[in-house]
Amino acid sequence: MSENEEKNAEPAEMESNSLSLDEPGETEGHGHSLDVTPVMRRAELVKAQIAQVIVGQEALLDQLLVALFTGGHVLLEGVPGIAKTLTAKLLARTIHTGFSRIQFTPDLMPADVIGTPVFSMKTSEFNFKSGPIFSNVVLIDEINRAPAKTQAALFEVMEERQVTVDGTTYPMEAPFFVVATQNPIEQEGTYKLPEAQLDRFLFKIILDYPSLKEEQAILRRFKNDFSGMLRETVGAVITPKEIADSQRIIEQVYIREELLDYIAAIVHNTRNNADLFLGASPRASLALMKTAKAVAAMTGRHFVTPDDIRYVAYPALNHRVILTPEREMEGYTTREVLDEIVKKIEVPR
Repeated sequence: MSENEEKNAEPAEMESNSLSLDEPGETEGHGHSLDVTPVMRRAELVKAQIAQVIVGQEALLDQLLVALFTGGHVLLEGVPGIAKTLTAKLLARTIHTGFSRIQFTPDLMPADVIGTPVFSMKTSEFNFKSGPIFSNVVLIDEINRAPAKTQAALFEVMEERQVTVDGTTYPMEAPFFVVATQNPIEQEGTYKLPEAQLDRFLFKIILDYPSLKEEQAILRRFKNDFSGMLRETVGAVITPKEIADSQRIIEQVYIREELLDYIAAIVHNTRNNADLFLGASPRASLALMKTAKAVAAMTGRHFVTPDDIRYVAYPALNHRVILTPEREMEGYTTREVLDEIVKKIEVPR
């Protein structure tokens, strides 16, 4: 890709509320040609359906679709009542596929999630009865409510798309997309997610309250819809085959060698930063690369720009790093440290 063409692109800014749309069909310097229009069109169809109900939250929808189109999972963190669960359920409604919801509680056992062998009196054999994790889009409400033993039941299935019970492996049907929610305020009766669990989420999306205008729009939209019938207008607009096709297209999005080095430099700096007790793993580097490609495709480009990487840097890294105790006591936030890291790394030209 030539320098002039990269400058002419209009990539998504990390601080923006949603992805900006560029004109598809541009070519980069290596003569590479890839039609990303199907990815962009499918993303717009899904967002248009959900926008019939949800007011605002453009960045949330964009990042959920980035994760869906790259085969990752998402952790949503925010106070109650800001449509975390509703958005996940509406996203599932836009896909011609299965959906299940698991409410995590302190007494939930691993077998309640993945399933268990059940003895059949008729055949005198044990038959595996699958749990609610065996679906395509799985919503896990309040994931930090369950104890570590139940959380650990998700390790294999989230990473390897399979469940092993009594020596038998049961593969998951594609797509397999986990959306988990947690409340950062209420800590009583919760169990902190271990780092290995957090690392299996592609994104951790931190949600805030809507703006005043968005709050006003919410009231106007639902003033005559107390029973929530509006959500019934959301219908399925994409299929599992189209999701798989989108993933195939995103894999082919072009990324320069210099941008791969840029990603490596960002992640490496988290491991050698005086403000961080724990840095990001190589899984984070792969997450940045994959999601930057998805952002490019969803904005109509078949090549990655530095702004694509900066756009996904915070949701892809914020749950993979830990501040030092000193910085926590001083009131630093993970966002401040990650923003400083991204700003100081030289951007490839």
